[in-house]
Amino acid sequence: MKKRVTGLGGFFFKSENPEAARNWYKEHLGLDTDQYGCTFLWKDKEGNDCSTQWSPMDEKTEYFQPSQKQFMMNFRVENLDDLLAALKEEGVTIVGEPEEYSYGKFGWILDAEGNKIELWEPKGDAFS
Repeated sequence: MKKRVTGLGGFFFKSENPEAARNWYKEHLGLDTDQYGCTFLWKDKEGNDCSTQWSPMDEKTEYFQPSQKQFMMNFRVENLDDLLAALKEEGVTIVGEPEEYSYGKFGWILDAEGNKIELWEPKGDAFS
């Protein structure tokens, strides 16, 4: 079977006060936070540079819709278009259309419990 998910790309959660949350995690857990949260840099088993983003987001964000959950996971994937086609054939709910940016291509699905999951195919050395 072809690879689908290759790693955790990020964890995003709603917060009453994202700035205070970032500051709390910086002060008490030592996260190197910025306006977006914290980027963890790591290497995969082949030695490639990778990253995982941790981000508190405003509790009123609509980015997680149609999910009403407090969080959204982002998974790194290979060949997003093929994966979305396979997931659609398997009956998985696809949310919107894929979007492409300088740092990669994104698609969204809902899991069996209605959690929105972001699928990210990184481009080149984006965020590594």
